Amino acid sequence: MSQIPKARKDAILSKMLAPYPISIRQLALQENLSEATLYNWRNQVRQEGRPVPEHHRSSENWSAQTRFAVVVETIAMSEIELSEYCRAKGLFPEQVKQWRDLSIQAQGLAEISMPEQAQENKVLRKQNKQLEREILRKDKAVAEAAALLIRSFH
Repeated sequence: MSQIPKARKDAILSKMLAPYPISIRQLALQENLSEATLYNWRNQVRQEGRPVPEHHRSSENWSAQTRFAVVVETIAMSEIELSEYCRAKGLFPEQVKQWRDLSIQAQGLAEISMPEQAQENKVLRKQNKQLEREILRKDKAVAEAAALLIRSFH
């Protein structure tokens, strides 16, 4: 298995991560690499947390993980830096701001629902304990009835 030089790999990845990327199939043919290699590279980039645009998907259809990666990547950027970033990725600054607001809202909902969820868990634990006691009681009753039946036959 031959090693691909880092510079070449980076150049290929930049084609794959461009705002309007070349499809992996076309890139594989163009660069004389297997599609599996390119998919592996793309997945590695995704796991690093970098946004990876899909060839056939507009930014509106990006996965939540990719959108969140964009939000994290742009959170500390000024308006000018954000605009440059968006131009490079084929996005609109308004999209990124909307995704940021949605991320903040989701975090707020998670914080609000924690006490409610704790209360619900407490109720469910209590109910579970009651049901376990009832099963134990019924098991004892069945065992006693079985013992009485066995005695009555002997």
